[in-house]
Amino acid sequence: MTEPVHIVLDETAITAAGTGNVLVSRLIHRAHAEAGWYLYAPACALVEADRARPGTAEHLAALPGITVLDLDLPAVLAVAQQATWAQAHAQHAAQPTVERPDGAIIATTTPERWKGEPVRVLDLTP
Repeated sequence: MTEPVHIVLDETAITAAGTGNVLVSRLIHRAHAEAGWYLYAPACALVEADRARPGTAEHLAALPGITVLDLDLPAVLAVAQQATWAQAHAQHAAQPTVERPDGAIIATTTPERWKGEPVRVLDLTP
């Protein structure tokens, strides 16, 4: 059996999904069709993606295989310490938890913004 794959979409990946990015589409398909693939959309990243491309948040949240991560108290505390809410919520969501002991990979179309951060990154640049 293979290890589960946990992927957090940042706001750039969510926006890219709305523009037809093939790599994001493949992730969404895998999360829906294959056991052991989990895709997460942090609420703050959904807000930023929707600001950039109205309607994106509602559309993405309705897709099967995507779990929307609420802004709970630990996430609020993490967000309060960062410059942008979307990036902070995605980074917080990628940290190890009981459900994701190895943490998650952040999927992004701007991998350079994650340099120096304690996260693993999946480059979705077409």
